[in-house]
Amino acid sequence: MHPWIKSDQPGNCTICGMKLVPVYEGEKGLDESSMVGGVTLNKQVASTIQVETAEVKRQMLKRTIRVAGMIDDDDSAHRRLSAYVDGRIDNLHVNYVGAEVEAGQPLAAIYSRDLLVARSEYTLATKMAAGADRDSAISATRQKLRRMGLTLPQIEKLPSQTGDTFEIVAPISGTVVTRGVYEGQYVKEGDVLFEIADFSKMWFVFDAYERDLAWIRVGQDVEITTPSVPGKIYRAPISFIDPNLAEQTRTARIRVVMENPHVGDPTRHRHELLHKTYADGRISVESEPVLTVPRSSVLSPGGAPFVYVTEREGAYQLRRVLLGRVGDDVWEIVSGLEEGEKVVTTGNLLIDAQAQLDHGDAAPAAFAPAVGPLSAEQMEVARKFIDAVANAGAALSSDNLAQYNQRAPAVTDSTAKLANSLGKAGDRLIKLANLGGAKDLAAARTQFYPISMASADYASLWRAKAEEFSGLKIYECPMAKSAVPSAETNTGRWLQLAGPIRNPFFGAEMLECGQEVKR
Repeated sequence: MHPWIKSDQPGNCTICGMKLVPVYEGEKGLDESSMVGGVTLNKQVASTIQVETAEVKRQMLKRTIRVAGMIDDDDSAHRRLSAYVDGRIDNLHVNYVGAEVEAGQPLAAIYSRDLLVARSEYTLATKMAAGADRDSAISATRQKLRRMGLTLPQIEKLPSQTGDTFEIVAPISGTVVTRGVYEGQYVKEGDVLFEIADFSKMWFVFDAYERDLAWIRVGQDVEITTPSVPGKIYRAPISFIDPNLAEQTRTARIRVVMENPHVGDPTRHRHELLHKTYADGRISVESEPVLTVPRSSVLSPGGAPFVYVTEREGAYQLRRVLLGRVGDDVWEIVSGLEEGEKVVTTGNLLIDAQAQLDHGDAAPAAFAPAVGPLSAEQMEVARKFIDAVANAGAALSSDNLAQYNQRAPAVTDSTAKLANSLGKAGDRLIKLANLGGAKDLAAARTQFYPISMASADYASLWRAKAEEFSGLKIYECPMAKSAVPSAETNTGRWLQLAGPIRNPFFGAEMLECGQEVKR
C-alpha cells in the first residue's frame, strides 16, 4: 500500500504494518509509469490484497422488491344504502355492525306516507280495465316505486300487501360495516342507513418508490404475507398502477386484487383476511438480458460511479461507467464497459487507495477514456465533435428546443466519425449518440446527458495533451439529477468553447449553476 517504503530485509511497513512483499530479480513492485488512474501490481501484492475479478457479461437482471401496505376492501363491492324517502324506521332486522347479509335480505322496515300513496296508485293501476291506459299507468307507477327504493320483486307483491311498512333490503351480499339508524328513528331522504362491504375479495394497496416503477408491471404476481395470518403466503397479480405520483413522497399507489378465503371455524370471523390489517409484499422480477457487473465492483465516491478494469495481468485501470437499473447482485451497465472485460470485485478499495497515493489530484482524470496522442486526422474529427456537442449544449442552455433538434444530427454524425477514428477506444462512445427528435426540453436534456458526460471526459484528456484544446471550458453541476431524473449521479458535466458558464441541464431556471473543472 505504501510503495516508497523499501528495505533490503524482510519486515513490516513502517506506516501500515503490513508485511513487505519481496520483489525478485526482473520484477517490479509498483510500475512507476502506470497509466493515469491505474495501478500495476506484481503477483505477490495482488495476492496479498486478495484481488478478485469477474467478467462483464450479458444476463438477465433479477430484482426482489419488498413493499409494505394495507389490506383494504374492494371499493367496487362496497355499498352505502341511503333512505330514498322520508319516513320512520319501525323495525331493525340487522341491528349490529359485523352482521353477514345476503343480497335481497331485509335489513329494516320503514313507514313512509309517500310509499303508501305510491302503493295505492300502483294497486289502482293494476285494477284498471285492460288497455293502453292501464299499461301506461302501471309502467309509470312502477318507475316511481323503483325510484323510491323498492326492488322489482317487492313491487310485484304490493297488490297483495296489507301492512303499512316496507322492507329495506340489502343490495349486495357482504358484511355490515356501518349502521346509521335505530328503531323508531325518523330519517330524511339521503340519510345513510347502512354500509355493506363484500370481503370475499380484498385489495392489497401499497406505495412504490419512483426508482422501482421501472420494474413493476400490471399482471406481475405479488407474494403477500400478513401478521394476522401467520405462516401463509397469498399470491395475486397487480391490477392497477396509479399514473399520478405523490409529490411529497415520490411514490405511486399500486393495487393487487386478492381472494379472501372463508374460515372453516364458525366461531371466528367469516374470512381469513381482516379489513385494514398491515401486510408485506414481495415482487420478484427479471429484465431482458443486459450488460452487467457485480455490485461489489462499482465504487461511487461523490456520486460518480467507476470500476477498475483489468488491462493486463496485474494492471488495473480506473473506468467511469454509466449505471442503469440495479439488481439483487449486479448493476446494469449502460456505457463504459464491453462484454468480456474483467472488473475487480474484491480489493478494488485498496487499489483505489493506491491510485490516489500514486496520482494524487491527477487520479480523477482517469475517468476519461484511455486514448493516446491524436493524429492530425483525429484532431480534425475531435474538433468537429467538440463543436457539435458544445453547440447542442448551448441550444439547451437557451431553452431552445427547435435549435437543439436542428443541431442534434451533427452530434450523432461527429460522434460516429470520432468513434471510428479511435478504434476500440471509441466503441463505447458510439452507443451514446442517438440524439434528435426530442418532444420537449426534458426529453432533450435526458438524451443529451450521456454524450455530454462522455465529451467532458474526452475534452479533459485532450486539453492536457494538445495545445489546440487547452482553451476548452469544462463545467460541472451538482444538481443535474433534478433536471435529468434518469442520471445515476447528481453530477452533470458539459463543455463549452468559451465562458461564462451556461448550464444546459437547467437553462434559464438556473443558468449559472455549477463551477468550472480545471483538471
